[in-house]
Amino acid sequence: VSNNNFSSFSASPIRAVNPAAKSVNWSFAVSGDSRNCGDIAMSAIAQGAISDHAAFYWHLGDFRAIYDFDQDYKQAAGSGVTIDKYEREAWDDFIQNQLSYFGSMPVFLAMGNHETIAPKTRDRFIQQFGDWLATPLLRTQRLQDDANDHLVKTYYHWIQGGVDFITMDNATADQFDDNQLGWFEKVLSNAASNAAVRSVVVGMHEALPDSLSAGHSMNDSAQGTVSGRRAYHDLVEFEKTGKHVYVLASHSHFYLEDVYNTACRKDQKMEVLPGWIVGTAGATWLRPPKNPGSGKVLHDVYGYLVGTVFPDGQIQFSFRPVSTADVPAQVKTKYGDLVDRCFSGNASNKSTYSPEGPASPPNCP
Repeated sequence: VSNNNFSSFSASPIRAVNPAAKSVNWSFAVSGDSRNCGDIAMSAIAQGAISDHAAFYWHLGDFRAIYDFDQDYKQAAGSGVTIDKYEREAWDDFIQNQLSYFGSMPVFLAMGNHETIAPKTRDRFIQQFGDWLATPLLRTQRLQDDANDHLVKTYYHWIQGGVDFITMDNATADQFDDNQLGWFEKVLSNAASNAAVRSVVVGMHEALPDSLSAGHSMNDSAQGTVSGRRAYHDLVEFEKTGKHVYVLASHSHFYLEDVYNTACRKDQKMEVLPGWIVGTAGATWLRPPKNPGSGKVLHDVYGYLVGTVFPDGQIQFSFRPVSTADVPAQVKTKYGDLVDRCFSGNASNKSTYSPEGPASPPNCP
């Protein structure tokens, strides 16, 4: 598929979930990384998203730690729990103690790297979360794009209220592979020629290469670097159609705006795409870039990003922090003093920027 071919196909928009009238603003909620204290933080995020009347919640990956006990799971299970039992129950725990709080609100799931830590795999992910990956909305869109495509995948898209939402899978070092990139470029081609689509929002776990958080992103692998740069170029080319582009990620456990405004792009005179990192759904807090440039950074905080969609396709994003006061009473009862500890002492000294400096990612193109 040609990188710059955005005119070969036109698809009708799908508005099956919470349709938005052309003259009315509407919103959606996004965050990622709900391991460690996610059973506590996500209950507050869900209540906030419901209060904001979000049309849906988009989770950008890393549901549970898998390599070790999540603090919330271990607190509820008690000291006698085994790692074998935890690994068997971890994803069910995510569904019961995180997703359930969203009630009837649609939830869309992206895959994170912790979803592939043994014994978890991409195939097991599809089996476990098939109810979220093969909803009538997503199935209809997939078959509308290609009537012969009957394969449920970890990457997908849907069109809602004039916006094409694209979920990508970069959970492992071999992604994006050729199949996913080809699919992605076809989706952009369709969106470019579809008059009903006024903007594109791309959501993924790891940020695209050469971001302010380059040391904890697709820059971590050769395939990720090459394929992620190609996807970035595709989006820059798509933006030339006059339609809006927004790129969302998590993986780094803080909130950061304007993440692609780096020295790499300034040196290359390359378009800076609007980008956010929102890894704030319960995971251990990491250290943000020392020099975030023009981007607002918030660390040691839980919360979610709200996107408000305007009739012309522009989207305004704002971060909503949550606190212990937002945690439902039954959750406080279940987890006891862990609630306060999660909101006050869940920090790590690990940094997510590159040794060369956050504004100058390594190996600039």
